Amino acid sequence: QAQLMQSGGGSVQAGGSLRLACGPFGSRDIMGWFRQAPGKEREGIVAFAPSGRTTFAASVEGRFTVSEDSAKKTLYLQLNSLKPEDSGMYYCARAPIWRFTLRQEDYNAWGQGTQVTVSS
Repeated sequence: QAQLMQSGGGSVQAGGSLRLACGPFGSRDIMGWFRQAPGKEREGIVAFAPSGRTTFAASVEGRFTVSEDSAKKTLYLQLNSLKPEDSGMYYCARAPIWRFTLRQEDYNAWGQGTQVTVSS
């Protein structure tokens, strides 16, 4: 499978928005988004299935949304109402279709990561 490539991210003030992109993904892939703040463990924040089934971690539910462009095989993570504690390196990852999960050990391909910095 093709290597996952990420884009987006950057710096924004609290309350602002950013959009991250990741691809390519296919009809047999579960896509996940993870983030890691300095000094903290990486946490799973979103899992997305080709059916549209999506699960969010409690820390981001209601603020982050996921959309896809199937033609471009690209998944987007929209980060809204950002808080300083949302800062960190964000990674997308791919898992087999039968692993709808936020456990990073279930994902077998990873993007290069993109930095999100939210200032207060």
